[in-house]
Amino acid sequence: MMRNFRLAALVLSGSLTAIAACGAVAQEQTQPASDMPATNTFGRWTTIIDTLDTGQDAHKTCAASTAFVDGSGNAGTLTLSISTGDALPPDAYPAVMITVDNKDLPTGKNIAATFGDPGVKVSATVYSSNGVNGRPSWTVDNQAKTSLAVLRAMRKVTSLDITFGKQTVASIPMDGFTKAYRNLGTSCGFATKDVAP
Repeated sequence: MMRNFRLAALVLSGSLTAIAACGAVAQEQTQPASDMPATNTFGRWTTIIDTLDTGQDAHKTCAASTAFVDGSGNAGTLTLSISTGDALPPDAYPAVMITVDNKDLPTGKNIAATFGDPGVKVSATVYSSNGVNGRPSWTVDNQAKTSLAVLRAMRKVTSLDITFGKQTVASIPMDGFTKAYRNLGTSCGFATKDVAP
């Protein structure tokens, strides 16, 4: 009996070693390739830096995003994005887009929006579109002066309150925003001192 137990333990041990070895091989194969986007996390924000090399030139797309849940329990994201092929600050700022699974929010063009908190209010205009996977999204009309004001509000507030018309969208925590914005500037080659000194 004792020999069977030892043999069973040896077989079990060998099987676990084989499983562990297979797992190590699988991990090696699933490691991101060098051409995969670089990601960093700063508080509640994640940055994604993706480089597209066409052979003639290389463009970077730099994005920062944070997830939130609105007052009705709908999941959403607040995302900034800019590309080195675009006009860069101070001529233009990252696009600001809100995606949330709330079909009750106003849609269309020229929707009045407010960003800030009780001490900081920035008025802007947003327009809606079908976002990723059919989720509705709203993009701030990207005028340099307005975008700069919205980005500065994001840096100043603890939580960014967003309303479309008179309808509350969400209150989104800004923990990590300043570092994430600086990371975008470093990665895509623009100065950030006008938003995040």
